[in-house]
Amino acid sequence: MKTRLLIGAFAAALYAAAGPAAQSRTFPVDELKAGMVGVGKTVFEGDRLDEFKVHILGVLRNVIGPRRNLILARLEGGPLATTGVIAGMSGSPVYIDGRLVGAVSYSLGQFAKEPIAGITPIGEMTEAATFAGPRRAAARVELALPITPEGLRASLRQAFSWARPFADSPADVQVFGASGLNAGIGTLLRPIATPLTLGGFDASVIDPVASAFSDQGFAPVMAGSAIAMLAQDSGGSAAARPLRPGDPVGVALMSGDLEIGATGTVTDVDGSRVYAFGHPFYGLGPTRFPMTRAYVHALLPSMASSMKIASTGEVIGTVQQDRATTIAGTLGAGPALIPVRISLASDRGTKKTFTIAMVNDQLFTPLLAYLSIVNTLTSYERQNGAASYVVRGTASVRKHGDVAFEDLFTGDQSSIGAAAYVVAPINVLLRNAFEDVELERLDLEIDASEQPRNATIDRVWIDGTRVKPGTRVDLKVLLRTYRGEEITRTVPVEIPPSARGTISVMVTDGTRLSQWESRELQVQPLQTRDLQQMLRVLNNARKNNRLYVRLLGRDQGAVVKGESLSSLPPSVMAVLESDRNGGSFRPLQNAVLGEWEIATDYAINGSRTLSLPIED
Repeated sequence: MKTRLLIGAFAAALYAAAGPAAQSRTFPVDELKAGMVGVGKTVFEGDRLDEFKVHILGVLRNVIGPRRNLILARLEGGPLATTGVIAGMSGSPVYIDGRLVGAVSYSLGQFAKEPIAGITPIGEMTEAATFAGPRRAAARVELALPITPEGLRASLRQAFSWARPFADSPADVQVFGASGLNAGIGTLLRPIATPLTLGGFDASVIDPVASAFSDQGFAPVMAGSAIAMLAQDSGGSAAARPLRPGDPVGVALMSGDLEIGATGTVTDVDGSRVYAFGHPFYGLGPTRFPMTRAYVHALLPSMASSMKIASTGEVIGTVQQDRATTIAGTLGAGPALIPVRISLASDRGTKKTFTIAMVNDQLFTPLLAYLSIVNTLTSYERQNGAASYVVRGTASVRKHGDVAFEDLFTGDQSSIGAAAYVVAPINVLLRNAFEDVELERLDLEIDASEQPRNATIDRVWIDGTRVKPGTRVDLKVLLRTYRGEEITRTVPVEIPPSARGTISVMVTDGTRLSQWESRELQVQPLQTRDLQQMLRVLNNARKNNRLYVRLLGRDQGAVVKGESLSSLPPSVMAVLESDRNGGSFRPLQNAVLGEWEIATDYAINGSRTLSLPIED
């Protein structure tokens, strides 16, 4: 009997010791008191975990709106006395009595004299990351081309606005657990800046982007790949070691010959689930971004804002959630990326091929594609003066086919024109209102020349003076190149048997033709009824290196469901007129009796119109 009692007491003691510990791996906010001292973990350099002290000052409760809490603390130890809160510390875990409190995530901004930080409670991080579902397209967000700092800032503000203070007004905040703290401190606390690592970019290309991202809470820094550093460290042990709370972690946007990624710190690893940052990466919601290891090369102390100089490494999983209080994902295989291949051939006899992988996202994909093209042309071709680029290739859209590219760009801003030509249809497709699309790959062949290649339409005429219905006339077009050379092209024009009176022949460039169609034929190319029609319109877009010939007459026609129909019989027009309340019918008075397209080796500019009296 005595032995049984001893065994029972021992079992009860084990349960009492193990039960509460198992139930309290985290430290609840309600148990926090001012004066408590915790321990934080982060990597200040390399991959060595360092500890620092965390003095709890109180809890800020935002009692309006999302009802979020933020733990206010003073940090101490390591380099923090001279650096203050460091960009890249976002996510550094804080423990009290061995229990996880949360992630260092907010700071008092620039020029703070003390390392005062806000800590996001771990409970709010894990709760926010449970939301599931696909990310919906933000149809109002558009990447304005060509990219400028002002335009990119506007696009980023439209899409995301997370770099806000914890509270907009002191009246929104209640302070608990501390005396002497003003609620106004909540309006000063902002998410710690996230280092944005950039590799392989020309300064003139990346500077406008870097400045725009700086305004959105990032700290751009040029850095190379961390894969080699991680492999060398401890004989490769860093790459094989399990991810730890306090380790640096990356979110990769682009990899390969060009690299863009953000770095922060791991807060918690729960099985295969990883929580980090303690604030958003960009507040995207559900995501499919590569999660990578990261390497801290050095600390950069600054009176304004100190930061970790870090870079992303090998892919170790997928970031699946980007929420207001955390980024979260799972360890394992990374997500599928968009392969990009750019082959650049120069008239100097050189040829280079670049391979890149980028994330599939409605804003980042067009932006990254644009940067890839412009950076390739800027880095390896002339940066000042006229240049010409012939662009050929395809953008493959899963389940829907390809967008084909073939055009010529010349002049002082030809690299920007070439990049915008490729990215504009990608931008439109990813923002379409019909269905979600996924870009499978982007393949480009670019031929570069340091000579301008433009020509002007000088005059047009026909051989002979008699034009009869049902006959063919030879239309002559005189082009004058930028050097003054004359080039004559002949276009055989078929006169319809029904032609009467006076008809016109318009010879023009692609830009002027699009303007004429919009004005006279009421054609709006992107007002399409489905994705397949949108793809067809994009593939039929006007090109710079084409002569466009249109034979025009006064005849009845209509635009029906976005398609222009000319020379319609009166019976058909009567049927369409009777159903015009449906909104898909618009009458036309100008008819296109014939159309021709002639490829050239020049970017064409100008327009000429020739009147042809038809003999009975």
